[in-house]
Amino acid sequence: MSFKEKHIDIENPIPPSGVRGQLTVVGAGPGDEELITLKAIKAIESADVILYDALINESLLKYASEDVELIFVGKRKGCYAFQQEQINDLIVAKAKEKGRVVRLKGGDPFIFGRGAEEIDYVRQFGVETYVVPGISSALAVPAYQGIPLTKRGFSESFWVVTATTKDHALSNDVALAAKSTATVVVLMGMGKLPEIVRIFSDENKQDTAIAIIQNGTTENEKVGFGTISTICDVVEEKQLTNPAIIVIGDVVKERVQLTSVLKEINQNL
Repeated sequence: MSFKEKHIDIENPIPPSGVRGQLTVVGAGPGDEELITLKAIKAIESADVILYDALINESLLKYASEDVELIFVGKRKGCYAFQQEQINDLIVAKAKEKGRVVRLKGGDPFIFGRGAEEIDYVRQFGVETYVVPGISSALAVPAYQGIPLTKRGFSESFWVVTATTKDHALSNDVALAAKSTATVVVLMGMGKLPEIVRIFSDENKQDTAIAIIQNGTTENEKVGFGTISTICDVVEEKQLTNPAIIVIGDVVKERVQLTSVLKEINQNL
């Protein structure tokens, strides 16, 4: 039985009247091509059209069929292949034209991935909608560096915050997070790093440990460790840039020593 047949027969045996086309929003994971779910691979294999983002590992596209239509709709700072409104319209158009559209997003599509926004938009046009969750970079990238976001005696909770709002300003939640004792994971924050440092310094957390992980879980991963008072110098020294994740809290000092995950696992297979 094909993925499409299983997906519809089990979860939606009687499609709503007037439905034309199908959208499956798929999480591609944090970067390592093997950190993707089996369900996500099946969705890619069954797709007629794949709209994919800049942060996915493009090697995942090898699972697509030969006649699939691949459309890059990624966004980088200052560079947009498509505006969000254009992506929304493109999903609807391709779903009605070709049938099964997969929207392939980095990490998990419901964590700062606009997956819910796209689903809300296309449903008004009668498109069937599904989601395949992904492994969020907010969790996996620190883990690959041995950083536990929670650890007994050090951190009882964690925040995951986007640094940049829709208006390109620093999120007010960063200041709220800085007042807590929780681990703070900041996504899309490199352009706001000096502001983030100032906010944590204002809370007398100059000596709090911080890690910045660029291209996490990939072969191009780069890491910088420091404190709130030193991290800007570390970033300059190591030339760290986007895409990167910022982890702030005592758990950074509690990171465990790992054997290289990629090398060790591949050697033992």
